[in-house]
Amino acid sequence: MRELWWILLVVLSAGLVVLGINVFVSKEGAPIYSTVKEVPAKKAALLLGTSKYIAKGKKNYFYTYRIEAAAALWRAGKIKAIVVSGDNATKYYDETTRMYNDLIKAGVPARYIAKDYAGYRTLDSVMRAKAIFDLEDYIIISQRFHLERALFLAHAKGQKAIGFKAKDIAGTPAAYRMQTREFLAKTKAFLDVYLLDTQPKFYGEKKKVKYKK
Repeated sequence: MRELWWILLVVLSAGLVVLGINVFVSKEGAPIYSTVKEVPAKKAALLLGTSKYIAKGKKNYFYTYRIEAAAALWRAGKIKAIVVSGDNATKYYDETTRMYNDLIKAGVPARYIAKDYAGYRTLDSVMRAKAIFDLEDYIIISQRFHLERALFLAHAKGQKAIGFKAKDIAGTPAAYRMQTREFLAKTKAFLDVYLLDTQPKFYGEKKKVKYKK
């Protein structure tokens, strides 16, 4: 019986630690802006990737709304360039090129879109934004649950990033799954920064971002 109580105590303590980390990461993941009107203008935005489609070719609205958010910032003159960062693990799965093509369809000129093919994780995207593309004071675009972690990472690395919230699909099974995933991902991000000193999978040569004049 005593052993069972010790196990329960360890599990409870671990749960409280994870909860505390999540509260801390969320608090550090600011500021996040919800409307184009209120977000400050910056030279560039970092658009974080996700799959365009989910099972059976069904549209992924997290992706759709991120594209719409980036295009809205561009049309409003809030940004002068966009870096699209996503997973390009195989020739059959290429988030980066899909974002690039869909932004062009949405009216963003191709010459002002820079492609980061090595954004395998949010940490990679954020760290490469500075190391490869020389972004430091910029806007990160994603849904709020994701932005909190991305901004935490950016600020921990000395960047001055702010967040612009893409439309969410709150209350859906997909949203609940993503929120559950983020609970663990935020804990991993905290450990990556303060304990593991995790680095991007790839760095490589610097790439020049072209800005609209």
